[in-house]
Amino acid sequence: MASSLDQLKATGTTVVCDSGDFATIDKYKPTDATTNPSLILAASKKPEYAALIDAAVQYGKGHGGSVEEQVEATLDNLLVQFGKEILKIIPGKVSTEVDARYSFDTKASVEKALHIIDLYKEQGISKDRILIKIASTWEGIQAAKILQSEHGVNCNLTLMFSLVQAIAAAEAGAFLISPFVGRILDWYKAATKKDYAAAEDPGVKSVQAIFNYYKKFGYSTIVMGASFRNTGEITELAGCDYLTIAPNLLESLYNSTEPVPKKLDASQATTLDIEKKTYISDEPTFRFDFNEEVMAVEKLREGISKFAADAVTLKGILKEKIAA
Repeated sequence: MASSLDQLKATGTTVVCDSGDFATIDKYKPTDATTNPSLILAASKKPEYAALIDAAVQYGKGHGGSVEEQVEATLDNLLVQFGKEILKIIPGKVSTEVDARYSFDTKASVEKALHIIDLYKEQGISKDRILIKIASTWEGIQAAKILQSEHGVNCNLTLMFSLVQAIAAAEAGAFLISPFVGRILDWYKAATKKDYAAAEDPGVKSVQAIFNYYKKFGYSTIVMGASFRNTGEITELAGCDYLTIAPNLLESLYNSTEPVPKKLDASQATTLDIEKKTYISDEPTFRFDFNEEVMAVEKLREGISKFAADAVTLKGILKEKIAA
């Protein structure tokens, strides 16, 4: 019998590898791959990536300017070098993240995104193979709107925890969104002191609601469930457009032959009774409705802080190498 991973792919779900490790990506044959500062930080500590980091450091040193400017140039180059190597393995797209410090600055997010695209272009990689990852703040969603409509740059709106964010992202024309499943479950488990079966998992239900809303109203934005804690969350979302999965869970699915029936169906979603809302040109309503969702507010803040902290740690490592 086919592996659970192959069965998942057969439901129409595109499998994406949530890793910066090249060997892992190559093993599971995903279509796309996603990276973030936390994943790059983890990979940077492995000896097999030393040459890649050394090359980025040399690039940064040659950039000139202050040490901080050299560190910034080194980090940008490193992210692109990881993306370049990943694109040698996968047939699709790689997501590269804008610094989380810019999550509340539309202009800076757009400028950094375009700089990343230019760096890929220097490596001979066209923008159609890149997704720019931006946090799903109001400012981030506006940045995605500008990048998509004015520059033809495809965006992956990440750190998404609510339908409010998802609706605004779709209206912004984002190519793809990454609603986080496991982090929603983490919050509810801590808040309610109870465990949840996969079918009742609040994170799973959140992605189901977003998927059904998009299909009901004909949005083309891709729904990519992310941040899973167990394989049950993944199989409950079989049929979702994309799912980005960490290596340990890919391994479990790879080694399993448990049945994976299709759970999400776009054609069924069109028959559902769902209220249509709009946010993209109504910042006060977006902020109010988002603010009403305590879990989403807390997890977005936490996620931005964690990505920013890991980027600072990574910059510290690069700064030491530049000084040496």
